[in-house]
Amino acid sequence: WYRKAAEQGHARAQCNLGVCYYNGWGVKQDYAEAVKWFRKAAEQGHARAQCNLGGCYENGMGVEQNYAEVVKWYRKAAEQGNADAQCNLGYCYEDGMGVKQNYEEAVSWYRKAAEQGHARAQCNLGGCYYNGWGVKQDYAEAVKWFRKAAEQGNAAAQYNLGGCYENGMGVEQNYAEAVSWYRKAAEQGDADAKYALDRLKAMRIIK
Repeated sequence: WYRKAAEQGHARAQCNLGVCYYNGWGVKQDYAEAVKWFRKAAEQGHARAQCNLGGCYENGMGVEQNYAEVVKWYRKAAEQGNADAQCNLGYCYEDGMGVKQNYEEAVSWYRKAAEQGHARAQCNLGGCYYNGWGVKQDYAEAVKWFRKAAEQGNAAAQYNLGGCYENGMGVEQNYAEAVSWYRKAAEQGDADAKYALDRLKAMRIIK
């Protein structure tokens, strides 16, 4: 049914059909075919398809890796308010991928996505506050954003929040809270959190 609509030029159906090809849902996995359908929808201005097409260019899935194209498509989607694309564009600016590195721009895009409740962007924005990248260093503000992401189950944010509690950065030092957040991250397979727990055991802070 997606194909019937997609072949009539329905942008959302084209995007959804692309997702099916990308993931191998109901069809043989075919990244090139996914790209074909994402592009058709993206060129009609469909934000999610634009974001997905940017991701294909970033990872070289179905197309040759091309960072200029990555930024182009993420920006189109981000400017339409797509939170995934805003977060991804923020990362491009943070890392200097396809654009000149610019922490202020990274913070601007992370914030747009974070304020929409995007967990990865919240974590990344917290990291910017923690490190003073593109904003004045502010551990309390870092903790605020790490917590928002951590409470949504973002493992990196859970680990970061645990670190803030362990070291008393932006919150009062609290080993029990540190262990609680490290455990949540470790249960999701976060290697840094597992190491932190082992370290605290070795220090006899926890049993």
